[in-house]
Amino acid sequence: MSTLTDPVAGRCDTQFGEVAEVFRSQIGKADGGAAVAVYHRGRLVADLWGGIRNSDGDPWERDTLAMCFSTTKGVAATCAHILADRGQLDYDERVATYWPEFAQNGKADITVRQVLSHSAGLHRFGSIVDHASRLLDWEHMTDALARAKPAYPPGTSVGYHALTFGWLVGELVRRISGTPIEEFVQTEIARPLGLDGLFIGCPPEQRHRIAPLRQMSMPSNKLVGAGVGLAFNMMSLGLRAARSPVNPHRMYNSLSARGMEDVFVDPRLLDAAVPALNGHFDAVSLAAMYAMLAGRGRLGEVRLLSEETVRKAAEVQNNKPDRVIVVRMQWRLGYHRLPIVDSQLPQAYGHFGFGGSGAWADPQHELALAMVCNRGAGTPIGDLRILRLSQAAARAVGAR
Repeated sequence: MSTLTDPVAGRCDTQFGEVAEVFRSQIGKADGGAAVAVYHRGRLVADLWGGIRNSDGDPWERDTLAMCFSTTKGVAATCAHILADRGQLDYDERVATYWPEFAQNGKADITVRQVLSHSAGLHRFGSIVDHASRLLDWEHMTDALARAKPAYPPGTSVGYHALTFGWLVGELVRRISGTPIEEFVQTEIARPLGLDGLFIGCPPEQRHRIAPLRQMSMPSNKLVGAGVGLAFNMMSLGLRAARSPVNPHRMYNSLSARGMEDVFVDPRLLDAAVPALNGHFDAVSLAAMYAMLAGRGRLGEVRLLSEETVRKAAEVQNNKPDRVIVVRMQWRLGYHRLPIVDSQLPQAYGHFGFGGSGAWADPQHELALAMVCNRGAGTPIGDLRILRLSQAAARAVGAR
């Protein structure tokens, strides 16, 4: 393994040298910082970081934490699989069996499988809260979801539960285990695997490691003033009249609510558990969790899941166009396909996040990759940087 120097620090096996080259070119163009880690056959073969961590110009470090938005959902889903592996959670059982209050407003028969595969019809966020700051209140959000009415008959369609996924899965974890999901991540994933950079929220003693988010194209209610709001609604109505699959209102409703821009600068976000949004990870820890999945439930001497549970978690549940983000995500149980790379790594799955972070596992090649960063172009499922790194990692193991 060779040691790299400025502008990229870290180490990388010669076999994965192209990953380092791609990462170096990305860091050279970035105005923030990032880290990437790759595991192959249970070994950490690339551990790279570079760029700027904060407005003071401090460099990114190996243990720097970044808030990874929707990438957090893959970690939350893994918690559910641990419970399923122990026989405490049944994918085909009704959610209301574990969470009785959930059986309101036509939701009595919604299954855990439908929640994990984004087919429960509960993608609406903006229309079930009066202000985005409600996402900081766990009880308020779980009560709101227990009262919510599905947007379509559950199981008949697919719609990305961009924010609601975290409370739905997190409340199942809490009801079954008796442990809040942020603690469950620590006791059942991070500690057994020896990870010190895998958090939902961020403990006070770890906050000195955070790379603050740099400005990017976030959904902002400041854009939805009287004139722009009218234009937004007119565009949505026009697309609906044309029977376009794109529905901006539906997408916005799943991702945002009034006051959303204030939540991202609210220090209380670090104290809260928002398991679809505020995971704080370093690249090595995130990649190690996915290396466990790539190892069919095992990393090193530690087995967290049985091979059978990993196989079930990775099975494609649907191939319908997503009602919220339009594209076919091929949802697994909490994970999605890898766009662009799926021809090289057809068995790979993972989860990407707004702003560029993401991680995935490929059991076929026992390969896993994670990238964390503090700035990005910003799309609901990531941006091209992680895909370019993924293509390089695939080529390194002979996947064409």
